[in-house]
Amino acid sequence: MRGAPERLTGEGVPIRFDKLGVVIAVIAAYAAFAAPFATFRANRIVPGQARSMLEALPAATGPLLLAIVVVAALVALFKTPLLLRLAASAAALAALALLIGVAGTFLTPTGNTFARISPASGFWILIFAFTLLLADVLTRLELSPWARVGVLVVASAAVALLLISGSWNDLSILKEYANRADSFWAEGSKHVTLALGSLLAAVIIGLPLGILCHRVERLRASVLNVLNIIQTIPSIALFGLLIAPLGWVATHVPAAAALGIRGIGTAPAFVALFLYSLLPVVANTVVGLAGVPRAANDAARGMGMTDRQRLFGVEFPLAFPVILTGIRIVLVQNIGLATIAALIGGGGFGVFVFQGVGQTAMDLVLLGAVPTVALAFAAAIILDAVIEMTATRRREASPA
Repeated sequence: MRGAPERLTGEGVPIRFDKLGVVIAVIAAYAAFAAPFATFRANRIVPGQARSMLEALPAATGPLLLAIVVVAALVALFKTPLLLRLAASAAALAALALLIGVAGTFLTPTGNTFARISPASGFWILIFAFTLLLADVLTRLELSPWARVGVLVVASAAVALLLISGSWNDLSILKEYANRADSFWAEGSKHVTLALGSLLAAVIIGLPLGILCHRVERLRASVLNVLNIIQTIPSIALFGLLIAPLGWVATHVPAAAALGIRGIGTAPAFVALFLYSLLPVVANTVVGLAGVPRAANDAARGMGMTDRQRLFGVEFPLAFPVILTGIRIVLVQNIGLATIAALIGGGGFGVFVFQGVGQTAMDLVLLGAVPTVALAFAAAIILDAVIEMTATRRREASPA
């Protein structure tokens, strides 16, 4: 049994505290009572005025939300049934999501189109605390991969419903979106294209290279050392280093310029992301193939399989979960790094991040940062589920 802090009440009944719940309760208490819940700005760039939870919401609503937060924190603090912890975290997150929109409407003066209402640190800390509680509960419940994907779908549908309903329309981030709706989806498309396109190119090149490194041991160290060196170069520096050679190619090779290859723009961003992607793909391919049991290879040879048949019929299927782990690392990494591409004209959600930094408009920064984090989070959950399913099938297919 896991040790847990506990003490006895006057009647001798033990009160058991949850270790993680103690941290969550402390974080929630600070966010609810000491940190601002929302920020009011007269316009999008002036300094904001902090509002507590009770100040940011109508008279009856503020105490209600505070009570929900306190109850959920108490449920987290003590050793309570998992289903109760699940209900408490879900209720707290739902109340926060709904009532931050109410705060936006409540704090916006009637007829004022310049005022901006933003979620403040207290709101984000509470979201973090109860998301942590929810993640802990889901981990303890040991949900199947399909169930975890189902939770992601339900959460995404709930957020989509809130956006469609207009509940958050008075929040500053949605006002920033309303002013840039067309460019938001265009930059989002570029962001996804950069992340997925560079991943696809890395898989096409990296898998054969990893197989070659596995088969030719003398080549392995040299290739992995070069890829390790590339991985240590800071992203901004690598983007900058690619400007000159790609600019030269665009100048001297008309066909390359016609394809859109230039010193700045999408091309150097794509190449940089591709180079960063190679190490996880190649390294995990080598590790996965090296981990194939010798008995499986011996059995395949005994059946008269050729090297090619053994590779695709035995080694690659058994190594696939490890290879897929490398692909997961690359995808999550590329979704984040694609934000930096905006610095060299590559587009993506980073456009809004750097525009917001330049204009001191934090809600514009969030317009680029929030979907980037959401995409990376969703990609991680989905690929983790796929990895677990493939690993389970591998164990079931392996002889006892």
